[in-house]
Amino acid sequence: MDCTITKANESTWIIDDGGVRLFLLAGEEKALLIDSGMNLHTAKDVAESLTELPVMLLNTHADRDHIGSNEQFASFYMHPKEEAVCRRSGLTGTVLPVQEGDVIDLGKRELRIIDLPGHTPGSIAVLDVNSRVLISGDPIQAHGRIFMFGDHRNMADYISSLDHLETYREQFDWIWPSHADLPVAKDLIPRLRDGAAEILAGRAKGTEAELFGKAVAVFNLGFSTFLCNPQ
Repeated sequence: MDCTITKANESTWIIDDGGVRLFLLAGEEKALLIDSGMNLHTAKDVAESLTELPVMLLNTHADRDHIGSNEQFASFYMHPKEEAVCRRSGLTGTVLPVQEGDVIDLGKRELRIIDLPGHTPGSIAVLDVNSRVLISGDPIQAHGRIFMFGDHRNMADYISSLDHLETYREQFDWIWPSHADLPVAKDLIPRLRDGAAEILAGRAKGTEAELFGKAVAVFNLGFSTFLCNPQ
């Protein structure tokens, strides 16, 4: 079991496989695994070792580092705009579509879906209503790298998503991202939005780099770093 497991409380676990975090949330009737790993390909086995409840899977988006164990599940929740990328990765399971306003009830534990397009077209966050925690996927990171390079990234949509997320700010106290610092204060949201707006307007100063064989522009804002298409 190549991962580190932290028990946040009696019904919540944080699973770190060295590349990405997964979150296991249990209600009274069933459990939900949020994302399935990068280096880990046995996430279902890990989740089932932690709870006796039936385990379902939700993907915050379909980037490869979030779907490493999807093949273990016959079906999984995902925004429909992520399905094309999911299929290109070779996954054959049934996509159970979820999007803004949908609620997954685990049994006296409601999880609300919030659309956060920009990082990918169908990125979503999960609001754990009772715990007042937002599980954000990749769009929100403190002292991490937010990937915004490639054809399917959209900075204007990203900025709009953060504006939209601000309308929920009274419903959560902390943010749990998939990478970098955890937990993260919600005051990071407007800082990321403003930084992204400066980049989009051409006012931020970046440096050139290469990642995965692609040229990228690196914008280190001090509190987080955006990796963007070259300007």
